[in-house]
Amino acid sequence: MTLTLSRIRELLAAHDVRLSKALGQHFLADPNTARRIVRLAGVSTGARVVEVGPGAGSLTVALLDAGARVLALEVDRHIVPVLEDATAGRDVDIVVADAMTVDWPALLGDATWAMVANLPYNVATPLLLRALESAAMIDRYLVMVQREVGERLAASVGDGAYGAVSVKVAYYATAKVVGRVPPTVFLPPPKVESALVELVRRPPPPVRDRERLFALVNAGFATRRKTLRNALAGAVTDAAFAAANIDPGARAETLSLDDWVRLAAR
Repeated sequence: MTLTLSRIRELLAAHDVRLSKALGQHFLADPNTARRIVRLAGVSTGARVVEVGPGAGSLTVALLDAGARVLALEVDRHIVPVLEDATAGRDVDIVVADAMTVDWPALLGDATWAMVANLPYNVATPLLLRALESAAMIDRYLVMVQREVGERLAASVGDGAYGAVSVKVAYYATAKVVGRVPPTVFLPPPKVESALVELVRRPPPPVRDRERLFALVNAGFATRRKTLRNALAGAVTDAAFAAANIDPGARAETLSLDDWVRLAAR
């Protein structure tokens, strides 16, 4: 069973649903792309998958066809009847909640999950960072995001897209862009290309104060043209730079996660 563009249009019309610009709704409407995402995510029979923003259910159906047990988290209650219609009789739990505020441990319990989702562009980065921080039971991700966002999530030192978000993601997981998706497979088509990003959780580095680490990272990248000595004035001393073997005349984009960790420990 697949959800084609024409079938999605029929479901939306049948339930008198109009897409919300405010929620950044661009529904995946191509069965081949949905199956590609499921394949890249390595979903197998019995896998527990949480899908954020299932919309009309194109990806949900592909996950179910692969044998996954799906928990679909949807913030827009108006679209839920469409999703229920598209997945009737299937092994899916539909929860109306906001992924930006939901209690992940209470929702998912102690079991191991994967997140496979077409994330809303307007909240993709903070949503992922929140899940990485508070949902330890999600050990891998395959998410579709705006291409520029995906490049930032997976960037490392030397990449043009490398920034504070890259460092924070690297703290929790290894990340890489595994594919691109054109605007033509969405309803309505966005004005940008999308990227498929794989994240695999790993043990975080030993950090005494994660909040200090992230505060330094934010400060360092907030003023990219400034040297670290100037960007981190008042937070890191020259002695601390020396002890961490970091050149205070360098700039934030030259520091790896390990460099930031050493600096935060001083």
